[in-house]
Amino acid sequence: MRSYLIRRLLLLIPTLLIVTIMTFGMVRLIPGDIVDRIVLQMAYGSGSTAEDMRERLERELGLDLPWYAQYARWMGGVLQGDLGVSLMGNRQVIKEIAARAPVTLELAFLALLVSLITALPVGIYSAIRQDTIGDYVCRTVAITFLSVPVFWMASMVVIYPSRWWGWSPSMRLLRFADDPLGNLVQFGIPALILGMYLSGIIMRMTRTMMLEVLRQDYIRTAWSKGLKERVVMVRHALKNALLPVITIVGIQVPYLIGGAVIIEEIFSLPGIGRFMLESIADREYTLVSGINLLTAIAVVLVNLIIDLSYAYMEPRVRYK
Repeated sequence: MRSYLIRRLLLLIPTLLIVTIMTFGMVRLIPGDIVDRIVLQMAYGSGSTAEDMRERLERELGLDLPWYAQYARWMGGVLQGDLGVSLMGNRQVIKEIAARAPVTLELAFLALLVSLITALPVGIYSAIRQDTIGDYVCRTVAITFLSVPVFWMASMVVIYPSRWWGWSPSMRLLRFADDPLGNLVQFGIPALILGMYLSGIIMRMTRTMMLEVLRQDYIRTAWSKGLKERVVMVRHALKNALLPVITIVGIQVPYLIGGAVIIEEIFSLPGIGRFMLESIADREYTLVSGINLLTAIAVVLVNLIIDLSYAYMEPRVRYK
């Protein structure tokens, strides 16, 4: 286990290096840069020409250097635990991300919780009652959840209730410490929308794996011993069927983060996803690079935890 963990942690280095290089380079391919915005704001009433101001700002911000030199300077700070400062406003990147991380984490946690609570029981029931009316209903629901775009459903929830009943989700953040019930209501609706999409995938995978496990010889042996259905399903079938389901949950983490970007923008939640969109629009290179780096670290670590959980779920799995 220890050697496997060390190898996986060492594998993080090239993975994150590739992610940072791609992010650092791709964001600079977007037409325009932050210097243009600053020059437009400072040009009026100034005696300097726009070109002189641009050259001076590029020198001050370090944008006159080649991209690889900028990347080396930024990575030097990252290795020391410093993600740098924003190009406009001189804000600490790590502090800006830390201030918004609780919003995104709460949304992602609630969405994942909704998807698991919905998908696992329905997927198990659909497998046990294969080809019954209940199975057809569950499969239809799963396909519906997969087919409805998250952004469309979120937009409908914001638009139509306000037109029909004069109700709309709160656009002001209600913190849990100040208003626990209001916070859960505010996050519950977007988490339900995001969790519905994830539940469709997990539901179908749970059903498929349960059907495969139920055809195994050891399940037939358990039935022949006269064990109750609940014992056979929970103790013998479910634990083995959950291994691929756990893998799917790990794969869905990037989609969960991507969905949070859309949901936060539609519901005006001041999380990391919305902050990322604002940073891209402002061409805040250091903010975009810092957010992507921390997101990549989170995704890789979640998948590592899921891989390590296999040893508990399946005793035949051994890490060397």
